[in-house]
Amino acid sequence: MSDISIPEGLSLRDPLQTKLGRSIITHSILLIDEIGFESFTFRKLAQRMGSNETSLYRYFENKHLLLLYLVVWYWNWVGYLIEYNTKNIDSPRRKLKIIIENFVDATKENPRVEFVNEKVLHRIIIAESSKAYHTKNVDEENKDGFFQSYKRLIQRVADVILEIDTDFPYPHSFASNLFEMANNQIYFAEHLPKLTDVHVTEDNFDEVVALLNFYIQRVLG
Repeated sequence: MSDISIPEGLSLRDPLQTKLGRSIITHSILLIDEIGFESFTFRKLAQRMGSNETSLYRYFENKHLLLLYLVVWYWNWVGYLIEYNTKNIDSPRRKLKIIIENFVDATKENPRVEFVNEKVLHRIIIAESSKAYHTKNVDEENKDGFFQSYKRLIQRVADVILEIDTDFPYPHSFASNLFEMANNQIYFAEHLPKLTDVHVTEDNFDEVVALLNFYIQRVLG
């Protein structure tokens, strides 16, 4: 996957078209993972890159839009993995199992995009992604089309759910809940373990996969 569907207006200048822009993506992922989004600033990013802060503002208006850019990238990546891994699968139940595996652990490296560390990006999604759309500006950003990638991802999963049960009344609610549950359960296991019954390690999310499949079985039979 070398092409990524990024909405117009999310960045002031396409960071994928220049060496500096790609460096912004690379180092922002690493720095947010290291210090957290609250402590992340363009000044700190510029210092880490050996660049100047003004040049970063030529690409992104603020750090919120940069985070949203990374989240949109991730939604695209998960959507690609699901499409690729299910394209020769006829059984909708098998498709849904593969989808859950990709929801929980979309850390496979993309060799054609060397400037994005998917494993580190996955950690950011777990810890920080809700901050990209649980905001006062979400309605305006939705009108601007910033969440189309997420909507396409959820629609793809909802379609599979309807393949399993054509009369299921809540396919989109169930699909989005599965995606959010995957991230939340990993986060809880790592930081608030009293809120979950699963255990995870950095490279093993099998219990989260099992939990989501149990949930699917209870809901869809």
